[in-house]
Amino acid sequence: MTSWNRRRMLGASAAASAAGILGMPMLAGAQAARGGVLVVGTTQKPRHLNSAVQSGSATMFPAAQLFASPLRMNDQWEPQPYLAQAWEFSADSKTLTLELREGAVFHDGRPITAEDLAFSLQTIKANHPFKSMYEPLESVVADGDRRAILRLSQPHPALLLAMSTSLTPVIPKHVFDNGEDPKRHSRNASPVGSGPFKLVEFKPGQHVIMERHEQFFIEGAPRLDRLIIKEYKDITSLLLAFERGEVDALQTVSASRDIERARSVSGATVVYPAAPAIGPLVWLAMNIRNPKLADKRARQAISYAIDRRVVIDSLLGGEKRRSTGPITSGSPFYSADVEPYDHDIAKANQLLDAAGARRGADGIRFTLDVDCPPGFAELKAMQEYMKPALAEVGIQANVRLSPDFPTWAKRVSSLNFDVSIDGVWNWGDPVIGVHRTWLSTNIREGVIWSNTQSYVNPRVDELLNAAAVEMDVARRKTLYAEMQKIVVDDCPVAFLYESAWGEAYSSRITQPPKGIWGIIDSLNDIGMG
Repeated sequence: MTSWNRRRMLGASAAASAAGILGMPMLAGAQAARGGVLVVGTTQKPRHLNSAVQSGSATMFPAAQLFASPLRMNDQWEPQPYLAQAWEFSADSKTLTLELREGAVFHDGRPITAEDLAFSLQTIKANHPFKSMYEPLESVVADGDRRAILRLSQPHPALLLAMSTSLTPVIPKHVFDNGEDPKRHSRNASPVGSGPFKLVEFKPGQHVIMERHEQFFIEGAPRLDRLIIKEYKDITSLLLAFERGEVDALQTVSASRDIERARSVSGATVVYPAAPAIGPLVWLAMNIRNPKLADKRARQAISYAIDRRVVIDSLLGGEKRRSTGPITSGSPFYSADVEPYDHDIAKANQLLDAAGARRGADGIRFTLDVDCPPGFAELKAMQEYMKPALAEVGIQANVRLSPDFPTWAKRVSSLNFDVSIDGVWNWGDPVIGVHRTWLSTNIREGVIWSNTQSYVNPRVDELLNAAAVEMDVARRKTLYAEMQKIVVDDCPVAFLYESAWGEAYSSRITQPPKGIWGIIDSLNDIGMG
């Protein structure tokens, strides 16, 4: 993978600059047959369709079709032209100049300009939950209609990835800049977009219907006439619809039994794992402010007490990949050079003794409440597993239930917990999805998926802060390798498995997405055979 800090201007024509996105030449896609209606089934339930102010795949998937991003990423984690046909960093990597395509228009026919890009970036910086994504962005200046100049307070190695689908939708200034609160804007559910499909109808809880944007800036794209995202109440009803041919693709399928069921459909293709940039991890989070867990030896003992082979093979059906640290194996910054915490009861007992947590007359060292976000069968199974696993080393685990997600989130974010099963996603670049968990400056009471373990290590802070401004990929890998080794040794969480994202496609589909974002990327190329 090449370094991104000296990306040259790509003065290419619209057709030529579109080549190679997602590993497939766009020109070939344009020459292929057009038409057809694609129905994608999902259990995700978006509240609105504007991913400039909302994270999560529920919103990001439809938003990636309704809005174009400046760039896209191919399956080699390399930025590709999209709405921006060219880009260039300054010598100090603190200025990025983007050149937009000529003739690109919004769904209402108004031209997409550098002012729209500037407005979009400013809206995202001020409102998106991923604060680190544009934290170094100081200003965006429109130099004419097609050139935008981004000025940064420091180099930002994740910037080009952040500008890809669908972290940075380009939204129309003339629609959204009317004084309304962007997070509650009246047009978030009925947006004028810039992407390959335009909205026909959005009925929350039922469907999102879109049709081809005939004036889309890539000739011949999209191939589909219409795209329908149909919501189902649960995975069982969704899989039944897939078996009956009522839906052509599944947005996500991850449980082992569900993957096998999708594979059994005649002619179906299941991509698993898919979308490596999403990078979901499941771990046992520990509140290290709890005196029982303040000594890292106690935390390490808990990790050694967990038999991950049993977890993956018995509880999860053998489909999951064991996780080893804070960065997922699909990332270019992953390092396997960490302590694996292979199941070792003798070592766990030794560590607990050394930490001063001696067994009482009843054989119990101490008790822990085990929390878990509700509504996820696999996570619930992990929560229940902790009782017998920890009992082997003299820890009494009490399963604590939460009636709903807000209750669980409040408990964890307010440090009213001992340990909790949790799932946190990498979101492409560590600056975006990893730093938030481990930086001591991101201990934010009341904010879920911040540093809710209250983890503090000055060397980790130093490494992450250095990686956040380092533009050389090789040097970033070195920094992140050391960070992973330290975090795993400190053990603020017990890493369990990668809850990989899976996708399923019927035999009617041609050219399914292959990039790092999977199906939540723009579906320009996908067609119906």
